[in-house]
Amino acid sequence: MTGSRTKAPRVAVWKFASCDGCQLTLLDCEDELLALAAEVDLAYFLEAGSARGPGPYDLSLVEGSITTPADARRIRHVRRVSRKLVTIGACATAGGVQALRDLAGVRAFASLVYPRPDHIRALERSAPVSAYVPVDFELRGCPIDKGQLLEVVGAFLAGRRPVVPRHSVCVECKARGNPCVLVARGVACLGPVTRAGCGALCPAFGRGCFGCFGPSESPNAAALNARLRAGGLDDDELARLYRTFNAGVTGGCGDA
Repeated sequence: MTGSRTKAPRVAVWKFASCDGCQLTLLDCEDELLALAAEVDLAYFLEAGSARGPGPYDLSLVEGSITTPADARRIRHVRRVSRKLVTIGACATAGGVQALRDLAGVRAFASLVYPRPDHIRALERSAPVSAYVPVDFELRGCPIDKGQLLEVVGAFLAGRRPVVPRHSVCVECKARGNPCVLVARGVACLGPVTRAGCGALCPAFGRGCFGCFGPSESPNAAALNARLRAGGLDDDELARLYRTFNAGVTGGCGDA
């Protein structure tokens, strides 16, 4: 998957601790990916092919959190060989679901899962990439949105700042004509404090938002927490609601 032009921008896609869902989003671009491949040199993207073109790269897309000493060394190498580095997905930007282990300690979980936990080489935290190296842009989501990904890649190749939503999921609910599940049905929902990008998928099916796109630009968590407590959630339930995708970058929930 190498562009025919010798001066085409060189792009690399890297995987760390993750489910590969964000890389699959890139592959799911299908027709758009073919057009992109014609404009760039996809020098390193093991999910799509065996090419291992050496750096430097004009743009690196990084999926996954940093969970092992080897990850920490490798992400520093990726940063050194990348002119621009963009993290994609909740794992790379917020530690991901696996950061829930941080709340109890990795050793405690390893002793329950593995017969020989002494063989496991893991860091104490599942951390976002930004905890280790400077990041030029964070694209959130679990998984990321295809349209936003194409916008980010196109923006960096054009030398401009990406334009992605900064408002909350509630705006998307209004645009779809969804009744508010929090007000109308009393369903716990993080839509008021979560960044848009999913198209209000869960509320469209009567479920509350789980916050997989991370916090919106100016979240009023205190007001939402008061409403959720009035609906019957205690502090432990609130903490679990907030931490699902963002435990690696939040201590919990606003004022809780």
